[in-house]
Amino acid sequence: MLGLIRQGFSNDEIARLLGISERTVRAHVTAILATLSAADRAQAVAIGFELGLLKLSSKKAGS
Repeated sequence: MLGLIRQGFSNDEIARLLGISERTVRAHVTAILATLSAADRAQAVAIGFELGLLKLSSKKAGS
């Protein structure tokens, strides 16, 4: 789910993509923020990169 947050998807969009309720997405996002001690989604993504949970994409825009 952190990858979807990284891509800028809203809770509603994530819910539709995963076939779960928006309430469930909110619960997961809250848990991610707490686990990473992040203040917001952007900080969670930054911490995800620092911890190696996320990697830079090797694809270039338009490819």
